[in-house]
Amino acid sequence: MAWRDADKDRSAARRDRGAAAAPLLQLDGLDVYYGRAHALQGVSLALDRGVLAIVGRNGMGKTTLCNAVTGLVPAGGSVRGSVKLAGEEILGLAAHRITRRGIAYVPQGRRVWPSLTVDETLGLVAPKRRDVDRIYDMFPRLAERRGNGGAQLSGGEQQMLAIGRALLLQPRLLVMDEPTEGLAPIIVEQVAQSLRTLAHEGEIAVLLIEQNLGVAIEVADRIGVMVNGRIAHEMAAAELAADRELQERLLGVRVGDDDTAAEAAPTQPVEAAEVTVLRVQRAYGGDGTPSMNDGPAPRTVRGYNRWNAGGTTAPRVDIARDGPAAAPPPGPAARAPTTPADTGATVLPFPVAATSARAAYVAGTWDTKGRELGYLRQCLEKLGLRVVTVDLSTSGRPSPASVHPREVARHHPQGESAVFSGDRGSAVAAMTEAFARYIVTRRDLGGLVSAGGSGGTTLATAAMRALPVGVPKVMVSTMASGDVRPYVGPSDICMMYSVTDVQGLHPISETVLANAAHALAGMIAHARPVAAPTRPTIGLTMFGVTTPCVQAVTKRLEDEAECLVFHATGVGGQSMEKLADSGLLAGVIDVSTTEIADEIGGGVLSAGPARLDVFARHALPYVGSCGALDMINFGAWDTVPERFRARRLYRHNPTVTLMRTTVDECRAIGAFVARKLNAMRGPVRFLIPEGGVSAIDRPGQPFHDPEADRVLFAAIEQDFRASAERRLVRLPHHINDEAFADALVAAWREIAPRAQPARRAS
Repeated sequence: MAWRDADKDRSAARRDRGAAAAPLLQLDGLDVYYGRAHALQGVSLALDRGVLAIVGRNGMGKTTLCNAVTGLVPAGGSVRGSVKLAGEEILGLAAHRITRRGIAYVPQGRRVWPSLTVDETLGLVAPKRRDVDRIYDMFPRLAERRGNGGAQLSGGEQQMLAIGRALLLQPRLLVMDEPTEGLAPIIVEQVAQSLRTLAHEGEIAVLLIEQNLGVAIEVADRIGVMVNGRIAHEMAAAELAADRELQERLLGVRVGDDDTAAEAAPTQPVEAAEVTVLRVQRAYGGDGTPSMNDGPAPRTVRGYNRWNAGGTTAPRVDIARDGPAAAPPPGPAARAPTTPADTGATVLPFPVAATSARAAYVAGTWDTKGRELGYLRQCLEKLGLRVVTVDLSTSGRPSPASVHPREVARHHPQGESAVFSGDRGSAVAAMTEAFARYIVTRRDLGGLVSAGGSGGTTLATAAMRALPVGVPKVMVSTMASGDVRPYVGPSDICMMYSVTDVQGLHPISETVLANAAHALAGMIAHARPVAAPTRPTIGLTMFGVTTPCVQAVTKRLEDEAECLVFHATGVGGQSMEKLADSGLLAGVIDVSTTEIADEIGGGVLSAGPARLDVFARHALPYVGSCGALDMINFGAWDTVPERFRARRLYRHNPTVTLMRTTVDECRAIGAFVARKLNAMRGPVRFLIPEGGVSAIDRPGQPFHDPEADRVLFAAIEQDFRASAERRLVRLPHHINDEAFADALVAAWREIAPRAQPARRAS
């Protein structure tokens, strides 16, 4: 693919003959200062052709290197040393003059014009229309979206546009800063393929800044490791790809093949062990030596390993972005900066590196909380994490986030139009649903943090609740000091009270936000090691009036299963089903379905209309019963609604009042239960205790009502669709009889062999 016209090729050739001995790009002793902060320290490198990748953790000076080469060092910064393009000194030239000499820049964050269409953006840069067509040939997706504005493109489409825009400048050198940041793995592969195409054609040299080590190794000829503003080590990409020990020593990450990673790092989380720096499988043999195959295999980015290395043996000098450099600590480390040769090119392990393939997601309404969310991002990046920012705004304003609101909105069942409807209330509700659907598709999600008021809390926590138990979730909220059940529900969300409103940065808000960032970073960096369960994990539901039954069941199963008992108080049933949805349960023995009675009768302990729906999504073994379906729950006696005062009430304790279900309510409860049982995908055994469903539903007890129970049982039986996998069993026992506990255990054992031990959420 020729990016230059023939006459320009000839003029370039004449120009290059005068500097035939000089590399295309050469840096000598390059220093960049921001005030007293020494960002780049004596950087020297040369690039003549192909791809040179610079890798390193956040804050090491990689973007500053790009800015120095392209003439974009901000006001207040000072540059010393030499930057030559084909032997010509360009340091000190204005950015547009450097561009005209043949350097094009693809900046971090894409920076496309939100109001211009794809066609308009490319047309502004392209010398001829056929050059735009070449970009469309390279990125067919852009051709499909040519009439869309920059703000309407996904992150991957914006990256394709930014690369195409740079190529239309017909450069000799392409500088790319984090081109795969925030992109889905499938888009990362597309971007990597475009880089491989450019490198193969050989017309353009590429200086690639990249934290995705898999991409860097796959597309680069040489790799430089940047630490504390220096190039600490430079080597052939093939050398790094073939040497696992070198990868660990230089980069501070554990690596290994997919099939041996678990053995190599048994104490690491599965995801960290599985993420690898992958060699070209046909170009290198299993021992890292070149293979005898004819020609290299197509290079495939199989592992998406964004890593962050730690410090070096040289003293680390923190680069202050907004002020002078921090003073080095006292003691032996507080010595004069060493030269690159003094460092020994050794990078010590960084705590986050083991899981840095997982990104910290910072989500919220960037149009109103941009400063606060940006501060969270800055704190996380300083800790060495890769950060993906997600904008949930519905205002339509330009977005600074790596994931645009429209990209999130496309996950709504009705598409973008459902979110950007013009009505604020419906727009926020639709964005809430879209974000919950979006976040569960993120393969690189390590944890999620947000900050906001009531609206932002509602937006973010709905997505957090959609995530599996065990995925780190932190919500900084004005609503955290109060009833947080609507936000937390059955999930493991960490709610942190913001103290002041989430509005502006000051000592209090910065402290709270920084604590939230450190909490999330700690959860990601120190994830609990995954241990394969040796026996199945079972969820059981218990209420005070079914306690003898559940205790008897757990005692009988204690040697063959992990029994997790949940208090059926609304959130208890939700919590059990959340674990089932997260893949953490091998099945359930749902003795106490009493929350359904509260849902039908208007009690305070309802688990909602979705109770039991998880078993229609997952084919888990289910053993159930009618435990405590004879009662509806309220608070203290004086909290019972007036319309129920004439009903049969029982003072369970000073804070709990029970109401006996009527015949009509039992009929509705039975129909509800049967409908949910019929929808279950796994094997089902539902046991009916004809002798009574609770401790106070037996002869002589206050809720003994044989007629109401008969209607309940008949309603279940009438609508229940039996099959070989789905059986209804009526037994002449009371629910707390030993014989009924034996029957529940026997039913579980009948279907348990079909259940596998539960996995643990990552």
